[in-house]
Amino acid sequence: MKKIGIILLTLVVSLPLFAQGKVTTRKHRLADFTDKMTQVVLSGDEVLNAALRKEIPYLWTSSTFEFCSLEQFEKIKTQDKYYFLIPAESLFKGEEEPGVRFLTLVKGGPDAKDGISAMHEVVSLPVAAAMGTTDRDLVYLGGIIQAIQEFTLAAMESESAAYRMSEWFNGRFKKSIEDKKVYIAQEDLSSEVDEKALAKLENNLSLHIVPSSESDWQYVNQSPDTVVGYVIAPIFPTTGSVCYKLLFEADTHRLCYVERDKISEKKGEGFLASELKPLGK
Repeated sequence: MKKIGIILLTLVVSLPLFAQGKVTTRKHRLADFTDKMTQVVLSGDEVLNAALRKEIPYLWTSSTFEFCSLEQFEKIKTQDKYYFLIPAESLFKGEEEPGVRFLTLVKGGPDAKDGISAMHEVVSLPVAAAMGTTDRDLVYLGGIIQAIQEFTLAAMESESAAYRMSEWFNGRFKKSIEDKKVYIAQEDLSSEVDEKALAKLENNLSLHIVPSSESDWQYVNQSPDTVVGYVIAPIFPTTGSVCYKLLFEADTHRLCYVERDKISEKKGEGFLASELKPLGK
């Protein structure tokens, strides 16, 4: 009887703990996303600020939104009635990514009193080099905003998506890329893609290595059956810095691939020959 009593007591104690574990899963924490207001935080980058003011009213359809300053953000970040879309120069999970700026969605709440890194991070995607937003970055900003919403809505429904952002985007890569034309800007090639490597790629009739003006044109004009690449890297990359390689469906501006890669002396920032070879096939 004593053993039975101990077992029953253990079960009674364990049940609340199990329930508590259930309600703190990512999927559960995001359940209120569409019901809460999203505060779009404007940083010190005036170019990016202007672009966000232009893009958000057209693209942010998943929740109500307002714009706020960094000062206002500091005052209201502990309020759980808000989500915050904020430019950040390092990942909120604490891993430093020097030289790259992200657009990050975080949830407001009491945890924010311990600092911004303590806030619940929903998703972070790169948008520009940290030292300044360029005209090319602005071309793809809308696609990043759409991707943040799309992922968040998927994470509300799927625990697997919520915990595996990159895998969720890249899981649909093969279907998105198959039998489509692929445009990669010359400026977005790694330094290891020399003339010899380019010659080997000439047999891939789906792959087009072009000036950035042409690849960006495909994206802006939403060319059908076309995928466009883009690379975000530090302005002054060093060994150990990281770059991000993105692929978008041109007609929908849907992000279908995101890859983080470390920069070394052998390979600079950008797409490698091994990554280009299978594209479009």
